[in-house]
Amino acid sequence: MGISTTRIETETVPGEAISKERSVRPCVLVLFGGTGDLSKRKLVPALYNLLKEGLLPAAFEIVGIGRSAPDEEAFRALHREATAKFSRTKPLDDGTWANLAGRVHYVRGDNESPETYQALTAKLSELDATKGTEQNRIFFFSTPPSAFPVILAGLKKAGLLHSSHGPKGPFARVMIEKPFGHDLESARELNKMAAAFVDEDQIYRIDHYLGKETVQNILVMRFGNSMFEPLWNRNYVDHVQITAAEELGMEGRGKFYDETGALRDVLQNHLLEVLALAAMEPPVSFKADEIRGEKSQIFRSIRPILAHEVESEVVRGQYKGFRDEPNIAKDSKTATYVAARFMIDNWRWHGVPFYLRAGKRLEKRCTEVAIHYRAVPLCLFGRDEVCQRLEQNVLVLRIQPDEGIEFSFMCKQPGDDLFVSNVKMDFSYSRAFDRQPPEAYERLFLDTMRGDQTLFARRDSVEEAWALCTPILEAWQNDPGIPLYEYDPGSSGPTAADDLLKTTRHRWRPLA
Repeated sequence: MGISTTRIETETVPGEAISKERSVRPCVLVLFGGTGDLSKRKLVPALYNLLKEGLLPAAFEIVGIGRSAPDEEAFRALHREATAKFSRTKPLDDGTWANLAGRVHYVRGDNESPETYQALTAKLSELDATKGTEQNRIFFFSTPPSAFPVILAGLKKAGLLHSSHGPKGPFARVMIEKPFGHDLESARELNKMAAAFVDEDQIYRIDHYLGKETVQNILVMRFGNSMFEPLWNRNYVDHVQITAAEELGMEGRGKFYDETGALRDVLQNHLLEVLALAAMEPPVSFKADEIRGEKSQIFRSIRPILAHEVESEVVRGQYKGFRDEPNIAKDSKTATYVAARFMIDNWRWHGVPFYLRAGKRLEKRCTEVAIHYRAVPLCLFGRDEVCQRLEQNVLVLRIQPDEGIEFSFMCKQPGDDLFVSNVKMDFSYSRAFDRQPPEAYERLFLDTMRGDQTLFARRDSVEEAWALCTPILEAWQNDPGIPLYEYDPGSSGPTAADDLLKTTRHRWRPLA
C-alpha cells in the first residue's frame, strides 16, 4: 500500500550557510580524455543541461584534449550525437546546443607530449584575451589513475597550476575522477604526488554519488527536521542497510573491472561515503571543512575488519558467466558482489550494525539507504516473528533510480477484526517538484566553479576509507580458504550474504 506525499507550497528559504556564496565565476573547463566514454555519456551532457537552465557563467569555455577526433568540428559533432542520446533533457534543443558548441574547443594531442601542453597554453591565453575567462581554469581528469602524475607534471611545467590569489584572484582547480588509488599505499602515494603540484584546496576528488539529490538530502532531512534527529541513534535504530545493486554486467569495461572489482569500484568510495553522511555527527555549520571533518571522524570510528575476521564479516561473490565476458581472465577471482558488516565504535552508534552490499548482474537496479528502527518491545498483534516479518518502521532513502524517501509503518486493515498491515508514505522528487533531479555531474561542476568542496573527498578521508578496505583485499589475496561464492545473474546475490545477517536475526531488504 502506498501513500503519496506532495510538496507543500510555501515560501522557499535558501539555507544561509549554503547560499551565501553561490556565484559562478568565468572560467575554462579543460577535459583530459575529452573523446572518452565518460565525457560523451556524462560530462558534456551535464554541461549542456547547465547551459539550458542558465546556470553557466556568460564567460565559460570548454577545451577538450584527446586523440580520436581529427579536428575541432569532428569533436563537436561527436559530442552533439552523444548529448542527443545521453542528456536527461530530450529532445536536443538546437539553440542550446549551438550556444554550447560555440564554446567548445579542441586540442588534439597526447597526455605525455610537451607539444600538447604548449598548444593548451596558447589556447587558454587566447580564450582569456577574447572570451574574458580571467585565467580561471578547471582541469578534469577523465583518464586512468596512471595518467594523473603525467598530466599534473605537464600542467605544472606549463605554468597552468597557479595557486589561488584570494577569493577574487584567478584560480586553477583539478577534478580527479575515481578510483583514487587501488589500495592504502597507492592512495597515499597519489596524494603525496598531487600535493607536490597543487594545494589541497585545489583538488576536487570526485565521487559522483555525492552529487545525487537524495545523498545531499540526507543532511537536510536529518538536521532540518526535529522528528528525525532525536531518533537517529543506537537507542532507536536497530540496523542500517546501504545497497548499490546493478542489473548490468561489464558493458565493455571488462579489463578495468577485472583489475578493480566490487569492493574497490563501489564499496570503498560510494558506499562508505554514503555511510559517513548517514552516521556523522551534526556539523557546526554547513561549510565544506565542517562537514568533511565530521565525515572523517566517522571513518576513524569504524571498527577495522581484521584479516581473521574477513571470512565471517565479508562475503564476496561472482556471477555465473563473468569469466566468459570479453577481457576477463578465465581464472579470475574478481568479486562482482561484496557484502560487509561494519560497526561504528562511538557513542551514537555503538552496537548498531551497518550492512553494505554492492553487486553486478543483480535482479534490479537499486541504490538506497534503509534505516531499520527497533521493534516495539512487546508485540500486541501476534507472535514476535510476525511483527518482525512486517518490518514495522523502516525509513528508506532512494538514491536511484527513482530518487525519493519512503517510510513504512503499521496500520490496521479495514474491517471488524484486528488485522495489521505495513503501509508506506512515499515521496518522489520528480513527482513532488515536477522536474527531474539534476545529474550528479551537473552539481559537481557547479560546486567546483564556486570553489565549494563539500561534496568532494578530502585527503584524510580517502586514506581512512582505504585503510578499512585494504585488509579485506589482502585477506582475499593471501588466504585461499576464503570462498568466492557463485551466484546466478538476475538473482539477489550469493545466498551466503543472507547468512551474514542471520547471525544477528536480520535479513536483507528485497531488491525487487
